[in-house]
Amino acid sequence: MGHVGNVPRGTITELDDFGLIMLTGKQVRVRFARDRVVPQYLDAGDVEWLHVADELLAVFRSSLGSSRGQLEAEIDDLFGDLPQPLIHNGLAKLLEDRCEFETQSALPPDQVRDAVFLAAAHKRQALLETVGQSLSRDDIVQQVASELQATPADVEASLFADLKSEQRLTQFKDTTPQRLLQRYNVALAQAILLRSTGVDIIIRGESPARYRQLLRQIKFHRLICAIERVSEPEASAKSLRKSRASASSSSYRVHLDGPLSLFSATQKYGLQLAVFLPTLLLCDDFELTAKLRWGAERKDKVFHLSSRDALVSHQAETGAYVPPEVPMFVELFRKKVSDWDLSEETEIIPLGPTFWVPDYQLVHRVTGQSVLLDILGFWRRSSVERHLQLLREHADRPFLVALSDQLNVDEADLEGLPDNVVRFRNMPAPDEVAKRATALVGG
Repeated sequence: MGHVGNVPRGTITELDDFGLIMLTGKQVRVRFARDRVVPQYLDAGDVEWLHVADELLAVFRSSLGSSRGQLEAEIDDLFGDLPQPLIHNGLAKLLEDRCEFETQSALPPDQVRDAVFLAAAHKRQALLETVGQSLSRDDIVQQVASELQATPADVEASLFADLKSEQRLTQFKDTTPQRLLQRYNVALAQAILLRSTGVDIIIRGESPARYRQLLRQIKFHRLICAIERVSEPEASAKSLRKSRASASSSSYRVHLDGPLSLFSATQKYGLQLAVFLPTLLLCDDFELTAKLRWGAERKDKVFHLSSRDALVSHQAETGAYVPPEVPMFVELFRKKVSDWDLSEETEIIPLGPTFWVPDYQLVHRVTGQSVLLDILGFWRRSSVERHLQLLREHADRPFLVALSDQLNVDEADLEGLPDNVVRFRNMPAPDEVAKRATALVGG
């Protein structure tokens, strides 16, 4: 939408790379299988639906400068005669939310209306005392134009220019037909989550960077969260195959309260939960189960979503990025250090009011003692200082922090962590990291 105010009841919204995305409750297509709610996803590779998406995109691309009303009329001409245009309306709505609409007028519309209505009222009063004359619209417009030192055409064009139907399309953020169909499928799942009382998610075998991304999003959206480690029998065959290819086989159950479980159910919380979904979709192996209250009678229902549904996230892939210096350190450590093993550490550790996912775990080959390792070279300084404070106050296991000199962290911020910090310029020194780890466990 061009100008965003309060979110209407019965919609889902989200800020992504393309702006505010919305899907009205009436556009949500589901079927029911006993107590399950099953979204009616579209096949993003279907030729017919790709053609429909392409037609809609062509309308929006050619409508720059047109009014919102003209755009809606063209879409109605294209699909209005269909017996069930629900999908087409939903696709069009998603595209409309990628648009910017603006009021365009030579004069302030509210000022023009006030002047016109006042002039008309005075003219009507005068006509009550005159026989044989009628109220002329053109005369009123001409009078107001003279008062505002404008042309009659400007008065006519500005009179109702701020109505929603008269706003002009000034920008459309383009996409592809396939991406539009993929976005539609995600929007269906998001709309269902708005009716949830609780959401349980099992996430398997992800990297530390991915778990950190998930936790950041949970915290950013202020979701009510509980996390516990999942035992190996619950791990899927896919995650077990993945674990053999890497050192990471950790699996976790994440419980998120739904908006309808709160004492005062708020739409804002539900929207935040829906916005979190695209981050989850970046995971390779997950299962989501949501308990719902569905419909006007709020009947108990269940919604299942997993990586097997192959929904495609529209969120930018940023959480799994690893700077090249980090794998270089890992490779050099394994070559030079003989008494410590180094592996990715994907354990999610409570850390006061938040959670911590260390980058690596050092395990002594003889004693089996372990030391957790974080490499802080690519964070914001304020985040590093906060992280160090949390470690100082709440960490209950041996840990090391490799800290880049580029962060310019003051020695005062390291008070209380004399043996836990290894400074580095370009890359942590493996020998120094191993030496500090040995000192921490008393080796």
